[in-house]
Order: sequence, then C-alpha cells, then structure tokens
Amino acid sequence: MVARRVDFRSDTVTKPTETMKAAMAAAEVDDDVLGNDPTALRLEKEMAKMMGKEAALFVASGTMGNLISILVHCEMRGSEVILGDNSHMHMYENGGISIIGSVHPRTVKNNEDGTMDIALIEAAIRDPKGELVYPTTKLICLENSHANAGGRCLSIEYTESVGELAKKHGLKLHIDGSRIFNASVALGVPVSRLVQPADSVLVCLSKGLGAPVGSIIVGSQSFIKKARKFRKTLGGGMRTIGNICAAAFVAVQENVGKLEGDHKKAKALADGLNKIKGLRVDVASVETNIVFIDIVEGSKMTTEKLCKKLEEHGIFVLAQSSSRFRIVIHHQISPNDVSYTLSCIEDIMNGGAEENGNKN
Repeated sequence: MVARRVDFRSDTVTKPTETMKAAMAAAEVDDDVLGNDPTALRLEKEMAKMMGKEAALFVASGTMGNLISILVHCEMRGSEVILGDNSHMHMYENGGISIIGSVHPRTVKNNEDGTMDIALIEAAIRDPKGELVYPTTKLICLENSHANAGGRCLSIEYTESVGELAKKHGLKLHIDGSRIFNASVALGVPVSRLVQPADSVLVCLSKGLGAPVGSIIVGSQSFIKKARKFRKTLGGGMRTIGNICAAAFVAVQENVGKLEGDHKKAKALADGLNKIKGLRVDVASVETNIVFIDIVEGSKMTTEKLCKKLEEHGIFVLAQSSSRFRIVIHHQISPNDVSYTLSCIEDIMNGGAEENGNKN
C-alpha cells in the first residue's frame, strides 16, 4: 500500500485547510432562504464587489449556477442559447437547460483556444422574422478559462467583441467562469475587467480556489432577485449555509494568490511530460492549471494501463480516451509532487516500452 497520494483528477479534490475548518466552526449562521445568514451575505457582497457586479448569490454547484443563469435569461419556453460545442455547459451538465428550462441549445464550433468565431456566433443568431418556425435566440454563453481547451483563456478583447455582438442583437451574455480567477491571473487582468461585458457570471469556489463546496453567480440586482427564486425552485435553498460560506470566504482570501504557482507547476509538468518518450504535450497551450497528455501512436501503452500503474504509485489522473489523459494542478500539489510524478511516469513509459519491444 502506497502511503503517498497525489491526486490530479481535478482541482475539485482539495481538502479543507485548517483555516477553513476553523472558520466553519466559528461561523455565524442563520436561515439563508429567509435572507438572514450573515456569513452568506458577507461572502456574496465581497464576491459582487470583486467581480464588479451589483449583487451575488451562493449556489450549491457550478452546474446549478449555470442553469439558474440560463433560466433567468431565457424565461420564455422555446428560447435558444448559443454556446460552444465543446463547452462544459453543453457537454457535462446533463442537458439541464433543455430538461428543466425548455431552452434549446444552438452550438457553435469551439476553436482549439476555446473561442468561437464571431462570424459563426452571429450566423447562429435566429432572424426574428422566422419566429414562427425557429426558437428565439436570447443568450450567448462563453467559458473562461475553457476546460476542454486545456484551460485556455479568453482575452478581454475577445469577450468585449462577443459582448458588443450580443448588445447589437438585443441578447444577454453569460460567462461560465468556473475558473475565471485562473484566467484573470494568467492574463494579468483584474477579474472585474475580464467579466465586464457579461450580464451574468458563474464562479466556482470549489475548483481552482479550493473551497469544499459551492459556487457564486453575479449580476444585476434584478438578475439576482430572479435567480434567488429559481434557486429555491431547484431545491437549492440550503438554510444555514454560513459554515460552508465561511470556508469559501477563506478560499477566496487565501488561494487566489496561489494560482500563479499552480500555473507554473502545470507548465513544469507539461514540459517534463513532453520530454518523455511515448508522450506528447502541447506545452505552448498550457496557460493555467490543466494539462492534456497524448500517448503517441505505436507506444503500445494505453491510458487505462498507465492509470492503473500510476495508482500503484499513489498517483491519480483522469482518463479522457484510450490514448489521452488529463492532469489538473491545485494548491495542494507541491513541486515535489510534480517531480515525483514525472519520475514515476518516465519509469512506467520506459518499462512499458521495453515490455512491448518498443524502445522509441
């Protein structure tokens, strides 16, 4: 049994720090559904200020936050939202916008950097003259940083261009900013500036920031008033939530400053992995804390086999396909963990090559 555990499956696997535990134990709480939990109110006020928006609302998860945001913007049944074909909202949120919201997704191809071509977005907007037969376009959604693009960041200029397009057509803009602080740090831009064009933003507190649970949605006062009602409809009224909000507040205070170090560790890991025979990493595309690794054709190693061997060394990664896996860095991964992982993977790949008579 290996005592060491290095968990790269996601940045959602972090454990609460001692400071978080102390804050949770000492938190002042009340009924948040009644609007009286002082710790929740404090967190929401601080997040709204940081994001440059009027108001904020704590929700159980990023999926819930994105769904609520779409429900607010697309209140009319048969509304349509434009979003990336490789976005988290489209791929991994259970089709909730259609199942629960009767909202139709219209996908636009995501480029390798997570953007969608502006011309393609505009072409996807329905002509109001065709409302008898078409869904009605109400919303455009972006993701920043973009998980399936390897944590690539959308620039201010790009986001502003999409925002201008939305205004031109009378649409709203929502940003899935689950890792928006990673993007802010990587781009060297204040987070409020990065999301300025958006009407609403989802911020996940339990990913890069390392809170135990929860997300925040921000927007105008009127948006949050409607969002609060939808949160209750979805069963997200969690009553005395001050304890978990206290931990989230600590995460915001303590861990934003650690993201730059996470990005450096991701870059170092990517660079090291790319030097191992049988593996390929697009090092230049690693901008934040996510690294995709491809097993080159002919290496005779598979993701399943590599994952099993890594687990024997206490290392956990996330398989993407038979020849690709993902590593995500978080604040509880140390430089020593990176070195240990590189050493183990190199040994496994070399051993695998020799086992299979392939020394390339």
